[in-house]
Amino acid sequence: MAALAQLRKLDRYLVPVLVLAGWEAFSRSGALPAALLPAPSTVLWAWADWLIGTDGNTQTYSAHWLADMLASLSRVAAGFAIATVLGVGLGVAIGWSRKIEIVIEPTLQMLRPIPPVSWIPLAIIWFGIANKPAIFLVFLGAFFPILLNTIHGVKTCDRNLIRAGAMVGGSERKLLRYIVVPAALPSIFAGLRIGIGSAWMLTVTAEMVAVKSGLGYVLWDSYYFLRYDLVLAAMASIGLLGFMSDLAIRFVMARVLHWQRNTTLGGGE
Repeated sequence: MAALAQLRKLDRYLVPVLVLAGWEAFSRSGALPAALLPAPSTVLWAWADWLIGTDGNTQTYSAHWLADMLASLSRVAAGFAIATVLGVGLGVAIGWSRKIEIVIEPTLQMLRPIPPVSWIPLAIIWFGIANKPAIFLVFLGAFFPILLNTIHGVKTCDRNLIRAGAMVGGSERKLLRYIVVPAALPSIFAGLRIGIGSAWMLTVTAEMVAVKSGLGYVLWDSYYFLRYDLVLAAMASIGLLGFMSDLAIRFVMARVLHWQRNTTLGGGE
């Protein structure tokens, strides 16, 4: 039984291993020039130098990965934190109050379809070339998923629970605190998970045009110098950090929503 459990744990690594093996074989087959599609082993070699400076093959980026990672991570954290506070706060207000919904939601629904990248020119004019436009774009990417999921969570709260709370003398503030917001938490966390992914996508876009540091900037700069191994290493770094950010949210979610454990399909994860 223990061996079977170990095999089941290895299942999740099967597809990545097969993809990497196929990629390595195709790159070494000569079907495409190696410079255009570097093999995973070549990407790992460049990544290692970027990370710890093995042989200096990434030149100015050698041993700079940690600084680049921290630059991107700080922008994601700042933009995502602002989006979380505003998205959850405004989402609860819109979901709870019909009056606020009528006043604010049409404007938000008009802004929502506008791609965040289209704000780049205005963000640069407003904030200049620095961290602020990047944080602004990250905020835009994360805000609407968090907002919409929070509204959905509040609006789908069971009316019977709210009536029961009101019958025992619960004020509006207590109803929100002890019934509505806890009931909306699964939707809020769903919005946070979507929002953190959007935040990482937008920080790369912002770093390509608005700042001169971070993983996105390295990716774009490496493209100009035809260092596709470093481009792929930057893409892999972003994917890894996005995955770890999602894991962190899932870790918090599992503890906050402990009451869902063993009662839902996802609760047994």
